Amino acid sequence: MKLFLPSKLITLATAGIAAMALSGASYAAVNADAATALTKKSGCMKCHAIDKDKNGSSFKKIAEKWKGKADAEAKLMDSITKSPKVKLKDGTEEEHKAIDSKDAAEIKNVIGWILAQ
Repeated sequence: MKLFLPSKLITLATAGIAAMALSGASYAAVNADAATALTKKSGCMKCHAIDKDKNGSSFKKIAEKWKGKADAEAKLMDSITKSPKVKLKDGTEEEHKAIDSKDAAEIKNVIGWILAQ
């Protein structure tokens, strides 16, 4: 049995597959287990969850906010290492707790993991 597929359909399918493959390419090397362990150790999961808001935004919502922005990694680096003041869902403000690591590779891995959500 031979299938007949119009060349336009094949071209669109090929383009779609290529786009899906490239869309996560920059974060393909993320070690999710290490990122999850460090965020738990650092207390991030007290205020954040992967897919639901707690007192802080979900990591999925954070990833959506920064998607496609050139300064995303730099902004997240500042947020998780410099303890800026943040406004919480309940309206209060507090210092954002810094991640419990000085290792640049570990921190970049966490940032990549957040952005890959």
